[in-house]
Amino acid sequence: MSLPQSDIDLIIQQLKPHLSIWMSDRGLEKPMMMYEIEIRERIVRVEEELKHQRELMQQGFTMMNQRFEQSDRRFEIMRDEMNKRFEQVDKRFEQVDKRFEQMDKQFELIREEMKERFEQVDKRFEQVDKRFEQADKRFESLLQRIDRFAIWSFGATLTLAGLVLGAIRLWL
Repeated sequence: MSLPQSDIDLIIQQLKPHLSIWMSDRGLEKPMMMYEIEIRERIVRVEEELKHQRELMQQGFTMMNQRFEQSDRRFEIMRDEMNKRFEQVDKRFEQVDKRFEQMDKQFELIREEMKERFEQVDKRFEQVDKRFEQADKRFESLLQRIDRFAIWSFGATLTLAGLVLGAIRLWL
């Protein structure tokens, strides 16, 4: 159900003088066009603020990316330094291993030399043992000679004592 245009025009003519009074009663003192303009201005300001906020966020993101890149570079540098230090430590361990190998070789040489010296000492002891055996044999032969001498001396002394006693008995 639509109204004819003449009725609409009549309503508009009747309402126009009373519309401003009615709007002021309702707190709508400004006409609708003013509200629309204000709302558009506010929308424009909000959009500008949003644009500004977006720019700030993008700057923050770029700064964060730069910081992450810097920290990545720092971590790479630190990792490289740590790798170099580990390589140095590995080289030192290799040097220590070489020194231990040299020391092992020296100990083996010393052990072999000591073994040879002990063998020489053993040979000398064997020679000394042979000399002692020879000396023992000499002492045994000397003891036998001394025993024979003692027996002969004792026998000669007894014989001489017997002869002296016999000669004294004869003279007496």
